Amino acid sequence: MTEKLQKVLARSGHGSRREIEAKIAAGRIRVNGMVAQLGERVDADAKVRIDGHEVEIKPEEEVICRVLMYHKPEGELCTRKDPEGRPTVYDRLPRMSGARWVAVGRLDVNTSGLLLFTTDGELANRLMHPSQQVEREYAVRIFGEVDDKMISRLKKGVQLEDGPAHFNSIKPAGGDGMNRWYHVTISEGRNREVRRLWESQEVQVSRLIRVRYGDIPLEQGLPQGGWSEMPLEQVNALRKQVKLPPEERSFIDPRNQESRQRKFAKIRRATAKHREYKKTDKRRR
Repeated sequence: MTEKLQKVLARSGHGSRREIEAKIAAGRIRVNGMVAQLGERVDADAKVRIDGHEVEIKPEEEVICRVLMYHKPEGELCTRKDPEGRPTVYDRLPRMSGARWVAVGRLDVNTSGLLLFTTDGELANRLMHPSQQVEREYAVRIFGEVDDKMISRLKKGVQLEDGPAHFNSIKPAGGDGMNRWYHVTISEGRNREVRRLWESQEVQVSRLIRVRYGDIPLEQGLPQGGWSEMPLEQVNALRKQVKLPPEERSFIDPRNQESRQRKFAKIRRATAKHREYKKTDKRRR
């Protein structure tokens, strides 16, 4: 039985479908010695190379869908490697052999908050795809005057340089004077879309935090720079939302669950250790 190349590679943890399709279009993937084509189908015995390196193709029954919740701090880049040596969101994630973490969407360098990672590229693709209408929620601090007419325009829709866009909802969340907080929801993930929507009304976003992706909120108490593996129940809630079959296996042993307080204390120690290591490494350079 054959399957589409991008689907097989995404399932095997080599990137989201979108990332893999871009690599195919750029001629970076070969199948059985030949340059791969978009839409090409492969069987389980195919020899696949990405950028000259042979990669493993996993049958569906061997892939365990894992999902991490990561609390991204400002200043980290959503890229695997930065030529300037700046910190990236991948620096702190647990290492794996035979698979890799695929980011579900991106956050720009000045945005903090919830970032999901998964080993299942198909899950990542569906969670990001506009057709699924998976809602994201952000806490936004606005500098400038905001009135009812402006909010009405942002909910009805405004024209951006890459097409019309709008917020699903806008709710006041406190603040004084010219600095006010709002919670906004949106169902797509175009580049800097939340910031650009507010800037279209000539107000400035001074803080931006993603607090929810789909039905998964940022876990309270998870420190910035910390990650937490999601239990099977939450993983399957995500899979159900994008019409994927449930996962039956998990790397989390329910018999060895730590208390919330103890788990977050360990995460805080790990993030502090990582920060100290980075400082020491920078001084050595």
